[in-house]
Amino acid sequence: MHRFYLPPAHCQGSTLTIEDREAHHGLHVLRLRRGERVVVLDGAGHELLCETRGTDRNAIQLDVVQRNFIAPLPYQVTLLQAIPKGKVFETIIQKATELGVHRIVPLLSERIVSHLDDESAEAKAAKWRIVAIEASKQCGSAWLPQIDLPVSPKAFLSRGEKFELPLIASLQPDNRHPRELFKTFFAERQRLPQTVCIWIGPEGDFSPAEMNAARSAGALPITLGRLVLRSETAAIYCLSILNYELQPCDGAATAGCCGS
Repeated sequence: MHRFYLPPAHCQGSTLTIEDREAHHGLHVLRLRRGERVVVLDGAGHELLCETRGTDRNAIQLDVVQRNFIAPLPYQVTLLQAIPKGKVFETIIQKATELGVHRIVPLLSERIVSHLDDESAEAKAAKWRIVAIEASKQCGSAWLPQIDLPVSPKAFLSRGEKFELPLIASLQPDNRHPRELFKTFFAERQRLPQTVCIWIGPEGDFSPAEMNAARSAGALPITLGRLVLRSETAAIYCLSILNYELQPCDGAATAGCCGS
């Protein structure tokens, strides 16, 4: 069934109107006709089964047949990602959305080429949100990730945000396997962490100053294996591991779910 996105404020009534980019796709690509059923996602947990009421040149009218609320994941993963060059970051956002990430914080680290002023940062963020919307429609996620404006690691750390399990991908020799950190957390609290963040640096890793600052703020260095991964590969690798470790087995958190 075809999926569309509408912001929550536009999904309140018994009839919905799809316009702009979404309408163009429905009218000229999917060629929706009266009576066809579609799904509308609002990015805030709601999935609406709708029936096409009618179309005109620029809009699609829908009748809401059924409303479903999809509960969020029992954990929130924040991806702190250094912005790579080119369009690679769009791929990271796409895959992160498919992997259920809660929030993406684009980082302007010292070893990246991208430098954005306020106006270009807003434009980039708007484009990235569109990528996330398209990814959510493709995978059927009722929850859109929050995408922050780009920020330097120093500026992010100055906010003093806290996560139950803060991790940072590291090439340094004192890193640990992420499974060890999950086991330790579970042993101490008898549950899985509810908020996790993962720092992913640019090619060549974060600068020593950035790495030290993140670690001083509590980030625990983890290894991603023997091979040096590209930034986008590291992001997908880490998010996949976190999903594996955080999803309870048979609906309950047990020590066996933490890689033991």
